[in-house]
Amino acid sequence: MENERATYPIDIAGVHRELPLFEVKPGLRIAILNILGDVELVDACAKALAEKLAGLAYDVILTAESKSIPIAHMLAAVTGKPYIVLRKECKPYMGNAIEAETLSITTGKPQKLYLDEKDCDLMKGKSVLILDDVISTGSTLQGMRLIVEKAGARVAAEASILTEGDRAEWMRIISLGHLPVFYD
Repeated sequence: MENERATYPIDIAGVHRELPLFEVKPGLRIAILNILGDVELVDACAKALAEKLAGLAYDVILTAESKSIPIAHMLAAVTGKPYIVLRKECKPYMGNAIEAETLSITTGKPQKLYLDEKDCDLMKGKSVLILDDVISTGSTLQGMRLIVEKAGARVAAEASILTEGDRAEWMRIISLGHLPVFYD
C-alpha cells in the first residue's frame, strides 16, 4: 500500500494547486511549487505579476535556471521586456562569464550562478528586475544581486511567484503569495 504525500492547498493568481510537501532537512518540510510544464499557472502568474509591476521602471528581467525560466519567459512576453537566465554551469561558449555562489534550500549544496558574456552588455548600466519562482532562504536572491552588481547594473526590484518562511524582509518582495514552512 502506497503512502499518499501530504500537500499544501494554495490559490495563486486565481489558480488552485495542491503543493506536495517534501522534507529538506530532518524535521523541516516545504511545499514545492514546480511550474515546469504548468502553462495555466505560469500564464496566470505572469499576468498577475505584470499588473503588480506596472508602475515599476526596469529594463531587463533576470532569473536563475531552471524552475523559474517559464515565469521569466512569460513575464517577458507580457511586458515586452527582455530576460536573462543565469546558468548553474559554465560552458565554454559563455566566454568571460560573471559568477556568484549560492546555497539552495532544495539542493542543500553550494552552487554557482553564471552570467553569459553575451548578456553582460544587456545588463550593464541597466535597471534589473530579479525574478524567482519561490524565494525561501534568500541565497539564490543574494547570488543574483551579486551578479547584477558585478555586471554594472542596479536592482530595480525583486519579485517572485511566492515567498516562503518567516523572514520579515520578504515583505519588500513583489509576490503573489506566501508559503509557510512545516516543522514536524
